[in-house]
Amino acid sequence: MERKALGYALATVLIWGSSFAAIRASFEGGFTPGTLLVVRFLIASALFALYACWPGTSFRLPARSDIWRIAGLGFIGITVYHFGVTYGETTVSAGTAGMIIASAPIFTMILAVVLLNERLSRTGWIGLVIGFIGIALIMFGAEGASFTVSKEVMYLLIAAIATSLFFVYQKPYLKTYRPLELTAYVTWFGSIPFLVALPDVVPVVRDATAEALGAAIYLGIFPTAIAYVLWAVALQEGEAGLISSLLYFEPVVAIVVAWLWLGEWPPTLSLIGGGVAIVSVGLIQWAHARDRRKLVESSR
Repeated sequence: MERKALGYALATVLIWGSSFAAIRASFEGGFTPGTLLVVRFLIASALFALYACWPGTSFRLPARSDIWRIAGLGFIGITVYHFGVTYGETTVSAGTAGMIIASAPIFTMILAVVLLNERLSRTGWIGLVIGFIGIALIMFGAEGASFTVSKEVMYLLIAAIATSLFFVYQKPYLKTYRPLELTAYVTWFGSIPFLVALPDVVPVVRDATAEALGAAIYLGIFPTAIAYVLWAVALQEGEAGLISSLLYFEPVVAIVVAWLWLGEWPPTLSLIGGGVAIVSVGLIQWAHARDRRKLVESSR
């Protein structure tokens, strides 16, 4: 079961890693951030609606008590996250964006300390400090080594925080809802704010290049619909810490795909910062796992 969950998670990371380059390719071919979000999530929402209406799927409605909580998950995990990533990539390279998003586990640990009163060891705190140094290097590298932070980089940081919140609060609902059901509800709720750009879609799609249209369709089908379901299945069937550790590879995929597809390569300072951030995430999770083992052993 664990091996199967890891397989789903690895497939998800490969698909998500490619999405950063696809977003940039859509921009180069004529899409704006708003119209790309509309097209991407209309496609994903339609796929989920088709599944929900398919005979024999027994697609269940959410409990009335869960509706607003699931809508909140959609706002955090879809609206905020994808707004931040999409608008952030208007000026930030795909590989650099991938590295910033990969820092999400650092924020997850901070949220666990602040919101869940989890204790962090000295090693864990050292890991957090190292992580923020890595994030700072990534950001300054994205800004051409100037000690300023653009709004696009801030959008990506907000997206990293949003996805960390989403992963933390998604897990309990997977005990009640099937992965496809929960992902569909979250996508439908989270897509609603994007419809504000709907009037601009027709002229943009009409004038966009074939590559940009292909990239937008790919984003709607694979990173948005299929990958989110695969990730939910992986979280449902596997151990969350082990599954989440595969996210370390996402920025590597993002960098390689952006280089092959777009000829983009992140600034050296950002690459160094990305390496530092990934090491810090590993250190934080190792310290957290060690502390949990000690707690279990002491309770026996």
